[in-house]
Amino acid sequence: MNLPELKPKRSGKVTDINGIRKGFTIDKQVELSQSDNPEKIFVLQEIVFEDGKKEIRIGYYIIGKKPKMRGKWVWGQYCPMIPRQDFEELIKLAKKKRIL
Repeated sequence: MNLPELKPKRSGKVTDINGIRKGFTIDKQVELSQSDNPEKIFVLQEIVFEDGKKEIRIGYYIIGKKPKMRGKWVWGQYCPMIPRQDFEELIKLAKKKRIL
């Protein structure tokens, strides 16, 4: 399936558990459309923090339902739930792209 052109933010900031703001960039990313829901795309990202530390982030995009974002791809705000076979495929893609 052809995935839509996703334009994720290439950088951002997070606040850690100690209240310290940390900047990061997204170094690499793979995407996979959910096998039984074409309105959901999972992403696995390699995040690089300002201090050089690397972490993996799993997230998703969905087609917006609320008026302001209706019909647009938006970043999911909750913990992703993914079918097992899709998760396995996402991991294969991440290994192929050398994220894992």
